[in-house]
Amino acid sequence: MKLLNKDLKICVVGLGYVGLPLSIAFSEKYTVLGFDINSKRIDSLKGLRDETCESNIEELQNAIEDNSLLFTDDIDDILQAEIYIVTVPTPIDEKNQPDLSPLLLSSEMIGSVLKKGDVVVYESTVFPGATEDICIPILEKKSGLKLNEGFSCGYSPERINPGDPNRGLSDIVKIVSGSNLDTANFLTLLYSSIITAGIHTAKNIKIAEAAKIIENVQRDVNIGLVNELAMLFNKLNINTSEVLEAASTKWNFLEFYPGLVGGHCIGIDPYYLTYKANSVGIDTKIITSSRHVNDNMGIYSANSFIKGYQKSEKYKEKPAILILGFAFKDNCPDHRNTRVIDIYKEINNFGYEVHLHDPHVNRQEVLQEFDVNVNQDDIKNYIKYFDAVILAVAHDEYRNLTSYIREDTFVYDIKSVLEYSDISL
Repeated sequence: MKLLNKDLKICVVGLGYVGLPLSIAFSEKYTVLGFDINSKRIDSLKGLRDETCESNIEELQNAIEDNSLLFTDDIDDILQAEIYIVTVPTPIDEKNQPDLSPLLLSSEMIGSVLKKGDVVVYESTVFPGATEDICIPILEKKSGLKLNEGFSCGYSPERINPGDPNRGLSDIVKIVSGSNLDTANFLTLLYSSIITAGIHTAKNIKIAEAAKIIENVQRDVNIGLVNELAMLFNKLNINTSEVLEAASTKWNFLEFYPGLVGGHCIGIDPYYLTYKANSVGIDTKIITSSRHVNDNMGIYSANSFIKGYQKSEKYKEKPAILILGFAFKDNCPDHRNTRVIDIYKEINNFGYEVHLHDPHVNRQEVLQEFDVNVNQDDIKNYIKYFDAVILAVAHDEYRNLTSYIREDTFVYDIKSVLEYSDISL
């Protein structure tokens, strides 16, 4: 078993929302090589800039100055690593099928530098069996080594919650698993050195993979249920928020709320499980139905707004419409898989003038990916220019806007957080 001391060299492959916090945490105890193929990301981190806003800049600076954390996009720099931790994204394609290309490329790269005695750990979310059936064969082929003879492997799913100031990396229980008992025990010790919340050691890799993916599938299904209920209650002219408030007085009522489901977890992971289920002949009716409901909530919200606005006394024939928020969740710059774009496009298709505002997202990235402009002016002044406002993301900056909105402005509060609104989800 490897010694857990400052000489231990860990390479984290992928420096996004998951990899960077992990790199910083491990650098407090060990020597960490942070690798990413995005040279701009490497330059930003070397310059102490983190666009994800998930890292402590002071801790980042200390780690760099202490030489315990090196950022690189050069594969030669990671040759001396003993442990490789893969935290690359696992997206879906245009047909909602798993896109494993980042995972495959990372496995090929690591396999090309893998040495006898090394350990490879995957943290990326995958369907059960992906690590052993897809990734490990690539490692073996590229390295010429055999699993549990030349190298070992583990799976420890990420549980990062972007934009959550109360639950950092060390505050969330970590699941670990290994290709053999020694590796599982080693990884338990390794992760327990940075995770204060505790470690759960799964019996095997498939269990750990399955546990991770159903965390988000469960949330997707429950949100899909309340989204469907919100549609029903809106049709019956019943306030959904008040229904949920009343129902939650029962001790075992699960508190989920309607809204848009985006991001790189809840909006993506269910497709990985349905893909695997279909491959073994299982029809996942509940999961698939919930995904359909949640994927269409942006379009439903846009149409609810249009119907409500056109019936309102505040209606104007050519209104200026503002959508508040573009990130996929509150108080977060992450716009991956945001469903706000669906609202924007649907309303725009009706011929209305639509504007976007979000103080957190990277404007250039949004423009490049979605071909839309996001305003970041002081919202208290900017909001006065609009005839209709849609609160799509409940950033803190938006929660006390009531006194700044004109009396003749129509308000659609999807998040149900404003003091008043003309309609809500």
